[in-house]
Amino acid sequence: MVAVFKERLREIDPMYVTFEGLQTLQVNLGNICNQTCAHCHVNASPAGDRIMGPAVMEKIVGLLTRRPGITLDITGGCPEMNPHFRALVEKTRGHSPRRMVRSNLTIMTEPGMEWLPGFYRDQELVVIASLPCYQEENVERQRGPGVFARSIEALRILNGLGYGGTLELNLVYNPGGPLIPGSQRELEEAYKIELLTRYGIRFNNLYTIANAPIGRFREYLEAKGAYERYLAMLATRFNPEAARNIMCRTLVSVDWKGFLYNCDFNQAIGLPITSGSGEILKIDDLEEAATTGAELFLAQHCYCCTAGEGSSCTGALS
Repeated sequence: MVAVFKERLREIDPMYVTFEGLQTLQVNLGNICNQTCAHCHVNASPAGDRIMGPAVMEKIVGLLTRRPGITLDITGGCPEMNPHFRALVEKTRGHSPRRMVRSNLTIMTEPGMEWLPGFYRDQELVVIASLPCYQEENVERQRGPGVFARSIEALRILNGLGYGGTLELNLVYNPGGPLIPGSQRELEEAYKIELLTRYGIRFNNLYTIANAPIGRFREYLEAKGAYERYLAMLATRFNPEAARNIMCRTLVSVDWKGFLYNCDFNQAIGLPITSGSGEILKIDDLEEAATTGAELFLAQHCYCCTAGEGSSCTGALS
């Protein structure tokens, strides 16, 4: 039987299960997406109907105005498909030292979305782009036919605007199945050689992220009878050094309604941050949610962040 994740961390150091201090506000704009990926933990698709509205966004802008040292991490779904995405980015300019958008790349090739790359550049956004492999067949198996060619097209456009050079372009790798990512450094070297040699594409960093056993990926595992085996593998590869650096100690995630979570994975499974009385905390309650020493809300899927080199929204942890 796999040990309870939270207790395993607590045995190493009780501080590992508490909040350290807010560095990143991750904002999930909703589950609408132009793709339907096999591994997606939020079950995003073109039919997604959980869309953050302007009222919640205004609260986010106000928060960043009051606390201008926080990194803003914009995600989805496909965040660019939120009709208020542009306004959020424009209004947060100057209120965050580092603003990142997580893009699936293909959205830039959709009709009517050609303005996106130039907008990223003009707003000086860090682009974190999903590209699970540098081989076409592996990408299309996970993300669908035609996705690889469109991703390469988008990367070339970004390179032409200075991304991958003076503007930061980071790629994200996740395994195509129930595997733990290999060495981030070695994968980055391979990506850089292959993408430059084959397609003339440059980027800054590669982030490796393990697949969380939730959402569509859990459905896939259960259909194969592999869920318990995958969870056991993650637990067997538990890395105490990665555990010390888990992202939920410095990050708070906001959903489309303004509710708060310790990470986007918790958001996907409906595990919110609650008060001592059990009330779900919202964006207005951020100071309480981000109190140093506050107990983290953890579950068994969290093993994906501590396996091997560790995993976070900005890659390996050790």
